[in-house]
Amino acid sequence: MHLEIITPLKKLYSDEVNLVKLPGVMGSFEILKNHAPIVSSLEAGSIKIIDKKKQTLFYQITGGVVECKSNNIVVLANAGNEAAE
Repeated sequence: MHLEIITPLKKLYSDEVNLVKLPGVMGSFEILKNHAPIVSSLEAGSIKIIDKKKQTLFYQITGGVVECKSNNIVVLANAGNEAAE
């Protein structure tokens, strides 16, 4: 799956991933390969990424939206930055 995390100021992340865990407004949820198409609002919180090398990364966002379609995930975040684990 390809993931992009974009803020109005810069692209925070763009790479292939195995898993993405997102802070949805109705609760956190995960996206894995071949997930059904989805568009969801996001609240402030942490995005957890497990990349192709099995490394775990975290990004803090202040809210936004996510779209997943055909193994392409785009997060449009209000603001964000890379966070320590």
